[in-house]
Amino acid sequence: MEEKVLMEAKGWNGQLQLFETKVRITRKGFKALVQQGLKGDKDILIKEISSIQFKKIGWTPGYIQFAFRGGQESKGGIWDADKDENTITFINLQEPAFIKIKEAIEEKMRSMEKGEIKTLDLDQLEKLAELKKKGIITEEEFNAKKKQIRSEEHTSELQS
Repeated sequence: MEEKVLMEAKGWNGQLQLFETKVRITRKGFKALVQQGLKGDKDILIKEISSIQFKKIGWTPGYIQFAFRGGQESKGGIWDADKDENTITFINLQEPAFIKIKEAIEEKMRSMEKGEIKTLDLDQLEKLAELKKKGIITEEEFNAKKKQIRSEEHTSELQS
């Protein structure tokens, strides 16, 4: 079953859709056909996005570009943005929608990052409990390590 589209921004050479766990770049329209050819939709998992480059409109159109693990991003700025499959360009009227969708994606990235940290902490606590059960560590060692893990989790939440 396909996820529900949460937000969408239509650009000059493509569209960006935000789902719960991914973003989708679609290419529709004449400009997209000329610049990108007959490429299909491209899905990028939010957890795989390592950075978002966002250039506001100035003397040239603006753009949003995604970098992700294992992907190759264009380094040519606006001059390469029209040809890069991970970039969508936009004009004045379209910019507010791209600002909103960028902020929503970054918020999802932050919340996923926190979720991964909490899962990691839970895994550590489960392993420690198993070591205590087997008699490899004492109750005092278990409680000290548990306190340390929870303290690290609290510190990371404060820094976020």
